[in-house]
Amino acid sequence: MHALHLKKYRLRHGAFLVEGGKSVRELLSSGILTERLLITAEFNEKIQAELPAGLPVDVVSEAELTHLGTLSTNNTALAIARLPEEKPLLPDPNQLLLALDEVRDPGNVGTLIRLADWYGLAGVVCSDTCADPWAPKTVAATMGSFTRVPVWQRNLPEWLGSLAPELPVYGADLHGDNVHRLTLRPAGVLVMGSESHGLTPPVEACLTQRLHIPGRGQAESLNVAVSAAILLDNFYRNEQ
Repeated sequence: MHALHLKKYRLRHGAFLVEGGKSVRELLSSGILTERLLITAEFNEKIQAELPAGLPVDVVSEAELTHLGTLSTNNTALAIARLPEEKPLLPDPNQLLLALDEVRDPGNVGTLIRLADWYGLAGVVCSDTCADPWAPKTVAATMGSFTRVPVWQRNLPEWLGSLAPELPVYGADLHGDNVHRLTLRPAGVLVMGSESHGLTPPVEACLTQRLHIPGRGQAESLNVAVSAAILLDNFYRNEQ
């Protein structure tokens, strides 16, 4: 189980860890296969009705759960789940995709997946240099959205370069257009870069429009998930 803390073993075994009561309940109610469940006696009683028939369940102590996982404390559950099969990545000209360029913090990647769930996006495309979407910290930060949002990992410049030329590709940029003065339609791709470095030059070259969030204070930058939330809200503010 400790091996699944590392990406190479997640890929080798085709499995990942899900930790904490909320995330495990989301997993059990989803179409993702749960292979094994470790659970405390108290939480086991609480969710008995939600457990699929035939699921291997081990009742363990809180100390054992915490030792096996990555959370500082875990008094509910930990599951081993099968990595879901990747869906075809076929951008719909009438839907918006979120793309992440070298966002290396798993907490930010998880929060961005959760944002995609909130706004009903078609999915999230991560560069192959992003934090792993299936790392325990990423999964925990999605707060259950990992069960609903399709995620792909791609060489981002190559993938963006392969898109139909009429498909808009938006990106956050300090020298872009004031997003509050635009009327945006939620279609195409919105690309977010890392908080410290922004978009990489090969990805930046693929943009068709640059978007700027105007500020009035002295902060150098916004957290990437906060920026994405502001931009996404502007895409959807005119939707009924």
